[in-house]
Amino acid sequence: MPENDLSERVHALEVGAATQAGAQATQAAVQAGAQATQAAVQAGAASTTAAAHAGTLGVVGAGGVALIVGIFLGIAIRSGR
Repeated sequence: MPENDLSERVHALEVGAATQAGAQATQAAVQAGAQATQAAVQAGAASTTAAAHAGTLGVVGAGGVALIVGIFLGIAIRSGR
């Protein structure tokens, strides 16, 4: 009987150690996933901001060209009358 009791104690210690190791691995994986998610969010925000600035500059540039073309068209139409 003492050998059986000792075997059960050793088994309980092994199970406890394995459970603790599993919990630590899970915590490390969750932390790594959170960091990866944060990095992706920051990269997405930066690219969104860059795209918004590029879009704004494109619209402003197109508006400026349209204004100049409109002025010349107005002058040409007025001169034709």
